[in-house]
Amino acid sequence: MNAQELIARYEAGQTQFTGVSVSGANLFNADLIGIDLRQADLHGTILVFSYLSRAKLNKSNLQGAKLSGANLNQASLTGANLHSADLHGATLQEADLRSADLTLATLLDANLINADLRGAKLSGANLTGACLRGANLREEKRIYTAQLVGAILCQVDLQGSDLKGAELPKVNLSGANLREVNFRDANLTEADLTGADLTGAYLTDANLTGANLAGAILTQAKLERVWLMDADLTEVSLEGAVLPDARLSKANLNRANLSKARLNRADLSRASLKNANLEEASLIEAYCARTDFTGANFRQANLVRAELSSAVLTWVEWQGATMPDGSDYVAR
Repeated sequence: MNAQELIARYEAGQTQFTGVSVSGANLFNADLIGIDLRQADLHGTILVFSYLSRAKLNKSNLQGAKLSGANLNQASLTGANLHSADLHGATLQEADLRSADLTLATLLDANLINADLRGAKLSGANLTGACLRGANLREEKRIYTAQLVGAILCQVDLQGSDLKGAELPKVNLSGANLREVNFRDANLTEADLTGADLTGAYLTDANLTGANLAGAILTQAKLERVWLMDADLTEVSLEGAVLPDARLSKANLNRANLSKARLNRADLSRASLKNANLEEASLIEAYCARTDFTGANFRQANLVRAELSSAVLTWVEWQGATMPDGSDYVAR
């Protein structure tokens, strides 16, 4: 079927085109709202600026298709093949992309607000500047998790999204808006989160080993039992963050703001916190073997039962701090 025949039939009232082949056709700016193209062959098809809202494209072949600027709001694309497709600036608000293959797809500046991306393959996809607020990428039974290995998500807007259990090793999320995102149990090993805004984010049990969070904002973030070994947290803002039982061994926290942070039972062994601000922080039973606190601010901090015997404490400010033995600091 060619493009002209498809459009003519659609305009005559036919909406069901299940299994048709229009590969390579030019459907530029076509009005195909609500069309049924399930299991259709659309690979390499030009659908630039087309209207496909509420279209049914389940298990369709859209590999290499040109969909830049297309309107796919509330479209159903479950199991669709969008490998290497161009969706630059496309609107996919509330679209169903469960188990879709978006490997190496271009999604620059795409609108994916409230889209369902559970089980979608996004490895190597470019989502720079895309908006994924409220998008669902959460884990379900360990077999339904979005695959974002190597995806480019710098400056992406994921505020409020659910990425529980997502696989995100080495992903680029630099400068991204990740406020209130659910990253529980997520794999973010060696991820680039420089300058990202993670205010109020939920990172309990997440793995950020070797991740780069330099200059990131984690104010009021929940980081219970988080893995941050060897991570770069230079000048990070962790004001009021919750980090009980966090693993921060060998992490770089130089000049970090940890005021009012809760680091009870945290492992800070061999970490560097030079000139860090720990004012009013809670480090009850924190393990600080050979931790470098040179120039750190511990004013009003609580260090009851903290292990500091081998820590570097040169030029530290202690005014008002509660010491490991429970006594108040007394200047000598």
